[in-house]
Amino acid sequence: MRTAVHIDMVSDVMCPWCAIAFASLNRALAAMDDQISAYIRFQPFELNPEMPPEGQNLREHLKEKYGSSDEDSATARERIVQMGEQLGFEFNFHDDTRMLNTFNAHQLLHWAENEGRQPQLKAALFEAYFRDGRNVSDTSVLLTIAEETGLDKDQAAAVIADQRYADTVRAMEQQWQAMGVHSVPAVILQEKYLISGAQSPETYIQALTEVIRNNTDETSASAD
Repeated sequence: MRTAVHIDMVSDVMCPWCAIAFASLNRALAAMDDQISAYIRFQPFELNPEMPPEGQNLREHLKEKYGSSDEDSATARERIVQMGEQLGFEFNFHDDTRMLNTFNAHQLLHWAENEGRQPQLKAALFEAYFRDGRNVSDTSVLLTIAEETGLDKDQAAAVIADQRYADTVRAMEQQWQAMGVHSVPAVILQEKYLISGAQSPETYIQALTEVIRNNTDETSASAD
């Protein structure tokens, strides 16, 4: 019998470590497909909520925000690319790669959960930005990606146009920060086991195995 596992992943589309964590978690879930039935819900987090629509050059942003030199940035990007390759995820960084505003993307992701397409949209957004270099803060790009993942383009346009989920997404961001999530990625299993940072598939497998064990113990205790 497969164990039902609820997984919350707090992340941002701009976060390369979130893309790595997503790929790594998917590897773990695939390896344990015969043991668990997972429901993943992607929770919003903005690395740069004040980022203007036109964004900012990534290297300039890292230098301004973290004091990273060009050499530091290049080394970090090389490490990210290598880790992505190990997990089957392709990163393509360029000199003109930009840090972008992701608030509308998060609103679409919230709506996509109601439509049963949230994981597909999340994966498509990661690939669009990190692999293809698409501007995921541009409305037309977002609508095309939504349509590519099987979502209704007109409904997606309405979600962005009237900002119907803006207050909800802001509240969710504040809620996770109030719960102590101040960096991403953060993966929460069964609403109580926190795994911070991008981890290996083996680490996620170990955590999921512990969830199964605890669930079995709780079931046995209830039966007694």
